[in-house]
Amino acid sequence: MEIDGIISALVIGIVIGVLGRLVVPGRQRIGILWTILIGIAAALIGSALASALGVADTNGVDWVEWLIQIALAAVGVAALDRAKLNR
Repeated sequence: MEIDGIISALVIGIVIGVLGRLVVPGRQRIGILWTILIGIAAALIGSALASALGVADTNGVDWVEWLIQIALAAVGVAALDRAKLNR
């Protein structure tokens, strides 16, 4: 992976993390750094899952891939928030 790919993965991860956090209702007790890390992980896993399902490469915007990534980020944010709440 070249530097362009790494930078774009980071930027997309930030966007996915923030969108995932916005989807989760209520206040989350996790920091922005955790949100970004969850977003990056969700973007990478979501891209792999979309490729496995055959919906990653479409003509135009890959809406299904974005929805998968945002859903994974929302689940990750909610799970981490729940884990911090139980401590």
